[in-house]
Amino acid sequence: MSDQIKFIVDSLNKEPFRKNYNLITFDSLEPMQLLQVLSDVLAEIDPKQLVDLREEMPEQTAKRMLSLLGILKYKPSGNATDMSTFRQGLVIGSKPVIYPVLHWLLQRTNELKKRAYLARFLIKLEVPSEFLQDETVADTNKQYEELMEAFKTLHKEYEQLKASGFSTAEIRKDISAMEEEKDQLIKRVEHLKKRVETAQNYQWMLKIARQLRVEKEREEYLAQQKQEQKNQINEINTEINQLIEKKMMRNEPIEGKLSLYRQQASIISRKKEAKAEELQEAKEKLASLEREASLKRNQTREFDGTEVLKGDEFKRYVSKLRSKSTVFKKKHQIIAELKAEFGLLQRTEELLKQRHENIQQQLQTMEEKKGISGYSYTQEELERVSALKSEVDEMKGRTLDDMSEMVKKLNSLVSEKKSALASVIKELRQLRQKCQELTQECDEKKSQYDSCAAGLESNRSKLEQEVRRLREECLQEESRYHYTNCMIKNLEVQLRRATDEMKAYISSDQQEKRKAIREQYTKNIAEQENLGKSLTQSPRLESSGLISAHCNLHPPETSGKTKSCTRKSWSKYETSKNVA
Repeated sequence: MSDQIKFIVDSLNKEPFRKNYNLITFDSLEPMQLLQVLSDVLAEIDPKQLVDLREEMPEQTAKRMLSLLGILKYKPSGNATDMSTFRQGLVIGSKPVIYPVLHWLLQRTNELKKRAYLARFLIKLEVPSEFLQDETVADTNKQYEELMEAFKTLHKEYEQLKASGFSTAEIRKDISAMEEEKDQLIKRVEHLKKRVETAQNYQWMLKIARQLRVEKEREEYLAQQKQEQKNQINEINTEINQLIEKKMMRNEPIEGKLSLYRQQASIISRKKEAKAEELQEAKEKLASLEREASLKRNQTREFDGTEVLKGDEFKRYVSKLRSKSTVFKKKHQIIAELKAEFGLLQRTEELLKQRHENIQQQLQTMEEKKGISGYSYTQEELERVSALKSEVDEMKGRTLDDMSEMVKKLNSLVSEKKSALASVIKELRQLRQKCQELTQECDEKKSQYDSCAAGLESNRSKLEQEVRRLREECLQEESRYHYTNCMIKNLEVQLRRATDEMKAYISSDQQEKRKAIREQYTKNIAEQENLGKSLTQSPRLESSGLISAHCNLHPPETSGKTKSCTRKSWSKYETSKNVA
């Protein structure tokens, strides 16, 4: 366990976390702080996990972390009971639960970054089958699957390219080298153009050279084509000879010696014919070349007036060119070596300058730490003053006494500066010691504040949850109270109506008694019974009379409202009357 904590602390102190923990401070972290460390590590793997836990509910934190750990395929040791313990420990920030998770994450951060990146694109979104019945949804889902497969292919190619050893730095280096070679070739071509432009008949010579190059390319192409044809002619002859031998072996007896001689004679004759054809072709080619050479000579005489070199003169000219080319190559090699040495010296000078600047910066930093900032600058100024003094002494021819006096003055000035700096250095040492003490005290107070703030923050979150729960209960009880109050008022109204009905029913006053609803219903029932008897006696009454009679008989609670007097409403009313 100690090795595990040590590895976690060492990893958190490195890039990119830079937590500056030790074993004691890390082990003394509060649960909320430990959860924040775990969230920061997860955020390094997946940037979407960058959250301040003080602004997030504990349930959301646990859900978010469990989801990412599931994607990263983290498997805590143990059975189903331990899984529930793991979830609970992750919610409360338990050290036995979080330490193994941190150890596992920090061991394979780069691998998990890649897995989290791929999970965003390769976790398939499951669409219910009833939604896939829609053509638009089905087409979109198909495109989504095709894009996922394309992403897999591209990612594999990318990984293969990374593993192949090619790097952008090497490719850029090759490109820069080729560009340098291109620039050198362009410069050489321009240099040669400038040298040739001064010669006579420059354009004509350039044209002839271009024609010569084209003819050489054509000659090479024809020679290659001729060689290919010869190879085909030889292959065909070999096949023919093999076929003839097979045929002769089948048609003539084995002991016949004449067939062998005939075969050899036919082969020799064919070879002779082939050689004769080659000789004829060579003669024709020689003649054509001679004609072209004579034509070129005539053209050179017309334009330049000079004779073309032949034989030994041409050989001497070629040897002279070779010797010049050898000298040119040696000189060019010497120039290249000098350029390389110059580049090396230039690079050395840059490195020395850079090193000198670094040393100067380090010297200034050390002077600032020691409290004698500007000492080297003062020394350089003194050296410069002394150099100037020597130059002035040489120019004006001052005596040695003047020089010694100047040196004494300078020495006294240096001693004064040193004495002045000594008191400043002493004060600086005292202030530095005081600063260290105050810094240590500040760190202690800050750690106490952090621990106290974390505890108060956890208590505050618990109190906020309890207040939220109590508010919900209060709202429920308040709504229940209003509902009960409304029901009581409704019952009071009904009770009042029942009391009024009872008073009117038992009252001795006939007018008051007639206002009772029961009396009115009894009267209406009696009228309807009489009307029914009259209808059974005279069934041929017009419907208009029945409708008018029925429309005049409304129940008391529906008076003032308009109703359609149809046979259907009449039957409903009869049914309600019978029920009553």
